[in-house]
Amino acid sequence: MLALLMQLQAACTAADDLAAAVEEAFPQHPDSEILLSFPGLGIQLGARVLAEIGDDRDRFADARGLKAYAGSSPITRASGKKSSITRRRVKNDRLNHAGYLWAFAAPNGSPGAKAHYRRRRDTHGDWHAAALRNLFNRMLGQLYRCLQDHELFDEQTAFPVPMAAAA
Repeated sequence: MLALLMQLQAACTAADDLAAAVEEAFPQHPDSEILLSFPGLGIQLGARVLAEIGDDRDRFADARGLKAYAGSSPITRASGKKSSITRRRVKNDRLNHAGYLWAFAAPNGSPGAKAHYRRRRDTHGDWHAAALRNLFNRMLGQLYRCLQDHELFDEQTAFPVPMAAAA
């Protein structure tokens, strides 16, 4: 039992050391300011997202490719008069999990993300996980655009107020 406790202590120490190294190294990355401007992304989660998508701007031809890689965009299959919309099963699981955490935290820091999540739940009837996946899909598209244009996240651009609500 003592040997297992020592192994657990060593694993906890290694995790703490890794977290400290990320806290030190991530802010030095050129894209860290862009990632940290997004609601719900802190240093640890932002570093994880960046590690999974990479910093090569030409890796994905467009935002659709990044969304498919992350597993946030749905798959639509149609044949004749029938069509089905399902979630992706082949995806980067680590990025998908980070996206779930990101979408879970984003509504706390962004009124637009909160409204988008509520709209998906109330109007579209999505379950919690489906609404978060849709929010992650939207945020990932914004992240792609911000990284390509070297711009910070802008709430008004990401979640514009509909004309009916503005009047």
